Amino acid sequence: MSLAQISRIVACVAALGLALVAPLAAHDGAVDPATMTGVKGDMLSFITDAEKKLVELAQATPEKKYSYRPTKGVRSTGEVFLHVAAANYGLPAMLGIKAPPAGFKFEGYEQSMTSKEDITKALQESFTHMKDGLAHLSDADMDTPAELFGNKTTRRGVYMLLLSHAHEHLGQSIAYARVNGIVPPWTAREMQAAAAREKK
Repeated sequence: MSLAQISRIVACVAALGLALVAPLAAHDGAVDPATMTGVKGDMLSFITDAEKKLVELAQATPEKKYSYRPTKGVRSTGEVFLHVAAANYGLPAMLGIKAPPAGFKFEGYEQSMTSKEDITKALQESFTHMKDGLAHLSDADMDTPAELFGNKTTRRGVYMLLLSHAHEHLGQSIAYARVNGIVPPWTAREMQAAAAREKK
C-alpha cells in the first residue's frame, strides 16, 4: 500500500468523521500476544511475526544500504521501514483508537529520519504502540463501524489492514535485502540449523 493510499484513508476518516466513538484512553506497557485469545490473539501473533522480521532486517541491514532504492521515485530501504511505522501510528490514531507520540506527523514521516539507529527505534516503538492499542480494544470496540475508500469496515478491519500492510512491506524489505546480498536473519538461522543436522 502506498503512502498516497494511506494518506487518502486518513483524509477520508478525518473529513467524513467516521470515527464513531470517543478515543480510547491511552495504555502503557508492552503486549504479550501469548496472553491474548481468539481473533485478537491470532492477529497479534501475525503482527508480531512481521514486527520481529522487519526489526531483524532493519538491524541486519548496513546503514549505508538504508539509502538503497531499486529505481528513482520509489522508497528507499529506510523509507520502507518508516512507511510501516507511519501506518502503525497514523491509522489507529485517525480512528480515535490511540494517539501517536507527541510530535508525530503523518505527512513526511518517511523522510523524517535517516540514521539506522533512529529508524530501527521508530519501527520497534510503532509496533509496540500499535499492538497496545489493539490489545486494549474490547470486542465491542472492535465492532465499531468505520469506512475506508468507500468500503464499510470496522476497527477490527483497520487492524487487519495494518497486519497485511506490515507483511506486504516485509516482503518488499526481504527483496531489497536479497538484492543487496543480505540473507534474512531467520533464514540464516534455518540454514545453519540444517547444516548442523547434516553433520550429525
